Amino acid sequence: MRHFVTYVASLFAASSLSAVAFAQPAPVVPAPQAVHPAYPQAPRAPQGAPNILLILLDDAGFATSSAFGGKARTPNLERFAAEGVRYNQFNTTAICSPTRAALLTGRNHHQVGFGNLMDIPAGFDGYNTVWKPQTASIARILQVNGYSTAAFGKWHNTPRWETSAAGPFNHWPTGLGFDHFYGFLSGTDDQWEPHLYNDTTQIPNPATPEQGYHLTKDLVGKAVSWVDEHEVLAGNRPYFLYFATGAVHMPHNVAPEWIAKNKGRFDEGWDHYREEAFARQKQLGVIPADAKLTPRPAGLPAWSSLSAEQKHLYAHQMEVFSAYMEETDQQVGKLVDTLRTRPGGDNLLVFYIVGDNGGSGEGGLEGTIVNEGASGVGAPDSFALQVANYNKLGGPDVADNYAAGWAWATSTPFQWMKQVASHFGGTRNPLIVDWPGHTQASDKVRTQFSHVNDIAPTILDILGVSLPEQIDGVQQIPFEGHSLLPTFTNPAAPEVHTEQYFEIFANRAIYKDGWVAAARHDYEPWNLLHEVQKLYTASTQNDRWELYHIATDYSEADDLAAKEPQKLEELKKEFTAEAQRNGVFPLLPPPVGAPTIVALDKHEFTYPSDISGLPPNAIPVLAGRAHRVETEVDSASGNGRGVIVAQGGRLGGYVLYEKDGHLVFENNIFGQTHEVIAGSERLPAHVVTVGYAFTPDAGSAPHGGLWQPPTDGTVQLLVNGKVVAQGKIHKYPSVVGSYSETFDIGQDRGSQVSHDLAGKSPYGGKLGVTHLTVQ
Repeated sequence: MRHFVTYVASLFAASSLSAVAFAQPAPVVPAPQAVHPAYPQAPRAPQGAPNILLILLDDAGFATSSAFGGKARTPNLERFAAEGVRYNQFNTTAICSPTRAALLTGRNHHQVGFGNLMDIPAGFDGYNTVWKPQTASIARILQVNGYSTAAFGKWHNTPRWETSAAGPFNHWPTGLGFDHFYGFLSGTDDQWEPHLYNDTTQIPNPATPEQGYHLTKDLVGKAVSWVDEHEVLAGNRPYFLYFATGAVHMPHNVAPEWIAKNKGRFDEGWDHYREEAFARQKQLGVIPADAKLTPRPAGLPAWSSLSAEQKHLYAHQMEVFSAYMEETDQQVGKLVDTLRTRPGGDNLLVFYIVGDNGGSGEGGLEGTIVNEGASGVGAPDSFALQVANYNKLGGPDVADNYAAGWAWATSTPFQWMKQVASHFGGTRNPLIVDWPGHTQASDKVRTQFSHVNDIAPTILDILGVSLPEQIDGVQQIPFEGHSLLPTFTNPAAPEVHTEQYFEIFANRAIYKDGWVAAARHDYEPWNLLHEVQKLYTASTQNDRWELYHIATDYSEADDLAAKEPQKLEELKKEFTAEAQRNGVFPLLPPPVGAPTIVALDKHEFTYPSDISGLPPNAIPVLAGRAHRVETEVDSASGNGRGVIVAQGGRLGGYVLYEKDGHLVFENNIFGQTHEVIAGSERLPAHVVTVGYAFTPDAGSAPHGGLWQPPTDGTVQLLVNGKVVAQGKIHKYPSVVGSYSETFDIGQDRGSQVSHDLAGKSPYGGKLGVTHLTVQ
């Protein structure tokens, strides 16, 4: 390259000399105008544009933190509230993916395509989980206005059939306006051993829990590093940093020292918690003095009705959850404080949303020690099993969630909890805005009705720019949210968000001018994972509508449906109109027929030896299906051990490996039981193929797709096609227990299925292709 540059320079020099040597008379022409080199100019942010930090916690109800009356001690959140302004009528959508879609676009979640979770798409525009290009994210809008952008933590807004190394990547964070992404794509993940992506590349676990790794701490460190690098390379541009923790969604993963600090703090139970939190909320002024405490829903047990053993376990569940919230507060506090010390930190605008919905009742009436997906397919999770794992709660060997009574308690003073979009227990979350020098009257709680779709319009209002008519050549639909900027300095600013519909799982409501009409669908949120059939078959026509005048009834305690039938009918018609406009109908569209990475009619699969880390959606469903796996061995293991094929991890899965020259199959049943089948004879010197075959028991449920429960059956070990051992196994395969753990050849990435060193180690020999046949 250097020689080429020298050569070009010499041509310029030669041309100048030759012009003198061979000059000829030339016609007189007008002198050309001077031409100056120019390059396209990058967009510039408005003068004084702030750096923006948008924080979103997960599954934290209105009354979780001490800043809003809860018992989890959150001094940093309290400090930010004292420095900035608090909102007590801020609303989410009642569940994860939809809240994030509305938050990041300023539109309603159905308009973006997220009428439901990313995990359960349906074939209608409002529910297909394909982010609509006419609803560009606030990150993309800020990019075209001169910002650098980054997202850290939970995403949960990419179609499941696009979450693999094959892409496409236009619905990943980096395809939707973020320059950089570091985090996980699923709705929940192990905080000790998460499954992370750096932009669009899957990366190994940064460290182990034994080494002190925890995801929230990692996210804070990576976010600070990004800001520091940004300052060095692009310090002339402001930044937008979206920080969405996995905390405090289940699993409630937190270090023992934090749990120890909460010992005995919840022994009086959830009914007492509600009463205490309610009193503190009035003292803090985060709810009106005349607010009423709503009663316990039918179906949730009174604390006084529980046995001593139940109280012992359930109190400990809340100790772990509170510890998780407290550790999260410390880490988020560290993030904010560190960014304040960096260049531009004096102009850092912080939006802090404490939860994307109400408290999570998916743990059922007793709580769980397996993840939500495993609970939904019949994982062993009895009360006795939870008691046996009492000292493991919070640690890497379980995936715990608390009993639904705590979800209700942490949603004080409202009715219901997460999922229930018809009532504020599902949708009401604290918002804090902290922007030094730009907020006033911090002691005055902001009471204007507001919604997650208000954040994007607020940011553009702060910058003094409008939503572009087109972005990337696509006409944009208007924002549904409204700017909160006037409330930053005026606690009595007029309410501008005067109407908002809600809908999740046919739980639906509409707010308008101080009134709410609400209809809860006929199922219990703590039974969702076990009563999916009821959810979709119960008629929505039978759902009873309620009416609340929240201008005078903050907590929705007094149902006025019988007293104000005309008002109720008026609002029901308004809901129908808004639902039609936003693509809400049909209610509860069945989640069937979505695209898949694996063709449903394909039965033969071949994987090269260098393929590893395939996500669960890139592997055919094996539960309930007879199948056979065989791997070609080019050269035997020199050390007589190592993984041949594995799928899953510490919390459930299977692995075929070599140990001391013997072929071994290990079935990990949701992290609770390990079943081992081993060949009695050493592998022959010239092995050609090794593998196993699984035959489900007669009478097992037929293959039912993604939610097929693990089944019992028989495994046969195969060497060169011959059976060398066989045995009975149970609840196979339990890979659903291990979140996004991958299918691996020659190693076991992520957390390990096996307890045996040989079942954890990379294979010592050389493997060829792996063949998978499923019936």
